[in-house]
Order: sequence, then C-alpha cells, then structure tokens
Amino acid sequence: MTRIDLHPFERLTPDFILDALDDLGLRTDGRLLALNSYENRVYQVGMEQGEPLIVKFYRPGRWPVTAIQEEQAFVSELSEAELPVVAPMRIDRLTLFKRSGFNFAIYPRQGGRWPELNQAADRELLGRLLARIHLIGRRYQFQYRPRLTVGAWAGESRRYLLENDWIPEHLLPAYRSVSSELIELMQGEWDAFHDLRYQRLHGDCHLGNLLWLETTGPHFVDFDDCLTGPVIQDMWMLLSGARFDKAQQLRELLTGYGQFADFDYRELGLIEILRTLRLMHYAAWLARRWDDPAFPRAFPWFAERKFWEQHVLDLREQLAAVQESPLEI
Repeated sequence: MTRIDLHPFERLTPDFILDALDDLGLRTDGRLLALNSYENRVYQVGMEQGEPLIVKFYRPGRWPVTAIQEEQAFVSELSEAELPVVAPMRIDRLTLFKRSGFNFAIYPRQGGRWPELNQAADRELLGRLLARIHLIGRRYQFQYRPRLTVGAWAGESRRYLLENDWIPEHLLPAYRSVSSELIELMQGEWDAFHDLRYQRLHGDCHLGNLLWLETTGPHFVDFDDCLTGPVIQDMWMLLSGARFDKAQQLRELLTGYGQFADFDYRELGLIEILRTLRLMHYAAWLARRWDDPAFPRAFPWFAERKFWEQHVLDLREQLAAVQESPLEI
C-alpha cells in the first residue's frame, strides 16, 4: 500500500485547495489557514473580494454521496427556516462539489466565541432553538444517515478494538468482561424504550459545535455526524458538573424546549447509556483513524497503556452509572 493510499489528505496541498475554489469561479487571494478539524479537513480561504470563505473536504470513503447530500439538505432546511445554522453555499444550484476523489463544500465564515452557558437565560434560549431544530427534524426521516444504536456504537466498536489488537494484553480479560456486560445491560435498557420517537438530529451537539454571538446567541455548526436518534442525544453533552448541577442545567434547557416542542421525560433514562456509547465509539474512532498522520500527532496518549487502563476504569464506572436512577428534574 502506497503512502498516498494510506493518507489521502496529504494530497490537499495549498495549490490543490485554491484551484478547487478557482475552478468554481471563486477568486481567491492566496491566503490559506488550516482550521482545527480531524475527521475532515477544513480551511479558511481568503478571497479577492469580500469575506474569507470556509472550505470543507470530506474524508474520502467515510460517507456515500447520498449521506453527505442528506446532511447538507437538512442544514439547508434549517437555514431556510431562519434557524442559526451555517449552511453550505450554493453555486449553480449545487452544494457538494468533487475534485480528484474529494467531495467538498463551501461555507460562509461564521464568527462567534466558545459558549459558557453560565446563565439560565442562555440555556433556555438554547433549549428553544433545539426545540425548533427538532420540530423540523420530525418532518422527514433520514434514509442514508446512520441510526444511533447500541450495536453500532458499542458492539461494533468493541469488535473493532479486539479484532485489531488495540487492547493491551494485560487488560484483555477485564476489557472483554466489562464491555460485554455493559453492552448486554445497555441493550436491555435500550429495548425497553422501543416506542420512543426517533428523528433527525444534529447528533454531536456539544459546546465545541456552538458559536456564540453576544447579539444573537448560538449558531450551530458541524452537522457532519447528524443521525437518527432520540432528542436527548442533542442535550446531554451540554451538561457538566455534579449530578445536581446537571439536573439544574437540564431543567433550564427543557424550560426553553417546552415552549416549542414536547419532550418525553422517559428519555432521561438514556443519558448514561448515551455517555457510554460515546465513550466506546470514541476509542474505536481514534483506532480507525490511526493511519492518518494527524491523529498520532494530536492524540499521542492513545497508544499508551495508561489510556487503556483508564478506559477500562471508565467503563466500570459507567456500568454503575447506567444502573443509577435517571436525573430528577
């Protein structure tokens, strides 16, 4: 296998990126700034006239074109409803472009800061916006985007790590045992919620995917992981601190949410399951991307024994957390 086969992103030279925009009739001025992104590659590109643009090159082979188009259509639908999202630009009616094996999209640059969410009013505002996003998410179903399940996020992650020898030998018995027990427990709990509403979601709604403007509040960015799932998936990652603090924050989110949409309070019982799914999926995601040179540089600790020792401890803690009673709000 050649180096270019292993690392296709290495073909994204400055000339390649600038030429991709120039070919679409966008006159660049040669300024290029790589932005913080690992799954894809994202750049700010200066223009001869007007504000810089953001160009996103999708990771080759990750999504079929149909799934990318669904992501873009969902974001465009939200934008047309005047929700604060950053939608891809249209050029000759297209939002997805192709060059030498890469799919890419172009976005306007959106300013904003990392949100603090330290005021009840901020969380209520965020709740109202999430409710409006979810109401639109109910209109249609995804056909090509993934569905959030225990099997896909935990079972497949466990299988990949074991089959590819990522778990240190001295931790194998402990990892096999705790991960197997967790998956069985989570699947049983998940099945008990079989009649919950599953719909289109942002899917990766955490503070890093929000840009906050003092005048208007949050903008939702990066729908690259949009999926079908329960709406609590777009809420639990916004909570932090002790159990009491999380309950208070969620109460304020739902105060705003309830002004526009109904919420099934049974979904509170999924929060620790969702946290566990993310924990297991994240470890497998890093392993799957390890042949990308950006990952060893950014996450050198992932290949150390200490990471896996802590990972097993985290899974044991989650085994207890999944069995706790849901947050009381």
